[in-house]
Formats: sequence, C-alpha cells, structure tokens
Amino acid sequence: MGNQVTRGLLLVICMLLSTVQAFSETSRPINLAVEFVDHAACAHIAKHHNWYAETGLNINAFDSYATGMGLSAALAKGSIDAAYICLLPAINAYANAHVPIKVVAGTHLYGYGLIVNPEKIKTVKDLSGRDIRLGCTREGSPPAALLHKLQATYDLDPNIVTKSRRMSPPKLLLALKTGQLDAAFMPEQFPTMGESDGFKELISARDLWSNMQGSVLVVRRDLIRHHPDVVEKLVGLTRRGIQYIHDNPEQASIIVARELNVMRGDIFPVKLAGSLQQLTVSPDVIQRSLDHKLVNTVSINPAMVQEMINYAAKIGSIKKPFPAEEILDLRFLYD
Repeated sequence: MGNQVTRGLLLVICMLLSTVQAFSETSRPINLAVEFVDHAACAHIAKHHNWYAETGLNINAFDSYATGMGLSAALAKGSIDAAYICLLPAINAYANAHVPIKVVAGTHLYGYGLIVNPEKIKTVKDLSGRDIRLGCTREGSPPAALLHKLQATYDLDPNIVTKSRRMSPPKLLLALKTGQLDAAFMPEQFPTMGESDGFKELISARDLWSNMQGSVLVVRRDLIRHHPDVVEKLVGLTRRGIQYIHDNPEQASIIVARELNVMRGDIFPVKLAGSLQQLTVSPDVIQRSLDHKLVNTVSINPAMVQEMINYAAKIGSIKKPFPAEEILDLRFLYD
C-alpha cells in the first residue's frame, strides 16, 4: 500500500513538474518588433486575431519602428527577442553590431519601388538630370542597395547614389507630395501610396533583383537555445498569417491597414502630427501592395541570402562577406 502511495505521489509530482515546465516555456515574455510597413502583415494579422495568446505565447511588447535601420539599432541593444525586419538590415545587425540573431523564416520577396513625378521623369535615364532631386532610405537598407543596382544596371551618373537625399520612408513620401523631391526609392506600402497620389512606379525590386528576399523573421540565438518551442510557434504563426493573406485578401488588407494607422500615431514625433493625415493607409493600398508588389511566402533560398550578403559587402554595408549558414536556422520551417 505504501509503495502504491509513493508511486502515486511521484506520478503526481512528475505531472506537476511537466506542467510547470510547459507553462514556463510558453509563458516566457517575448518582446516582438516590426517596421511601419506591410512587410510584417502576417504579424499584424496574428495580433488582431489574438493568435499569440491562443498558442500560449506571452507577447510582452509589440513595438514598431519607422525604419528597418532603426529596428536594426534596437536589436543591437538586446531588448528585442524577435523581429520582422528586412533581410539587409538584419545582415547589417549581425555583421556590424554582432547581434546574435538567426533568420528562422521569410515573410515575402520583393517589396520595394522607385516612384517618380511623371511630369519630370519619363525614363530611367532622366534620373541623371542635374535638376532631379532623388531621395532614398539610408545606406544599409534594401532601397539603398537597389539604388546601387539601378545605377550600375543602367550605367547612370554615380551622383544619383552619392547625392541622393536620405530620409525615412514616411518623410520621403511627404517630400514627394510637397514637391521637395522628384523621385524616391522606398519600401512598400509607400510606393503604392504614392501611386494613389498620381506618382508613377518607374522601377521595382522585381526589375533589378530576381527573387530578392524582402523581410524575414529573426530571433535571438538564446531564444532558440532555451525556448525552441516559442520559436516554433512564432514560425507557425508567420506561416498561418501568410496563408490568411492568400485566403482572405480583402479582410487581411483591412486588418493590416487598421493596425498601421494605429501604429503611425505611436512612432512619429509630435512635430509631424500635422502631416500624419497624409500618411493614412487605406485597405485598397494594402491589398494592391500585398497582391502585386510582394510575394508573400515563408520560404527562404539560402543561395539568395548568400547573394545578398555578398552584395552588402560589395557596396560597403558590411566589411566582408560571411557564410549564409551563420545567420540562417531554417529547421523550424521544415520540421
């Protein structure tokens, strides 16, 4: 009888320990971050539908940044556990700031475009004109890398790179609207927003870089090491969110537009308050962006990642190339 009681107690203790362990694994607070673009549409959809909590994830923070470079800098500070970020800024963070991150899933291909004032710019060659004012995001960003490719591909004046005015995507769009710029290279959803205002997309990422990887889900290495179940769930929700975009394009666009419009009031300074109305994101813009400017997929081609690493080194964004395997951990995509 005593042995049976002992065995029963041991069984109960084991069950309790297993429950506590499972709870600690899934309740570990996670600080998640995204950019103010529709590249992280899957994350906004998961947040809207409360999928994180439903799967046992404890999202402590869902922070947003105006640029990928700003998010890259925040990653270096160590407070972010996982982020939806453009691949090139992630490569910069890893190579330049030695941030211990791994790319565990993709979110889309492409997603960047050069929009122009069609009254002043008719062809790519017109960009080399002396009176043309061209804007772009900071060096190290995907649009900046694409600007280098544009200059080399069309043998344009190198000054279009060196003299381009560097701003965040929202400021680039506002500068176009107010006539301070004639052209701007930006991430989606901003080129599509510009098209709605009468600007023309002259060149897209598809035109310059075949199968270009856009954004990815990155996590810190210690999250993989100590909480692989959390990473597995984040990847699973990324896949689920992307499938939702394919299955419910109209509803997905409504959700993402709503989330972005809430977000813009949180990340822009008070001095831009008067301009925020011009940055309102409509569901129609998001649907056109997701349907036609991005290829939404969790898949990642390691050869493409290596190509982007090599190109980042070529244009000086990082000091030297490194093997793509150092930053990739794709086990959660294929388990």
